[in-house]
Amino acid sequence: MPLEAGLLEILACPACHAPLKEAEDELVCTAKDCALAYPIRDGIPVLLVDEARRPA
Repeated sequence: MPLEAGLLEILACPACHAPLKEAEDELVCTAKDCALAYPIRDGIPVLLVDEARRPA
């Protein structure tokens, strides 16, 4: 489910404050050093570092 228009413009990675990009059912940090992936559950981004997936 895509996020509302304009929402990605104001969201940032809680760990490093870099912009996020939407990828399927998660938001991925655009910083190469961080690259955490945050889940989107029921259309709501879960921006908790403890819930984030580390890059493979």
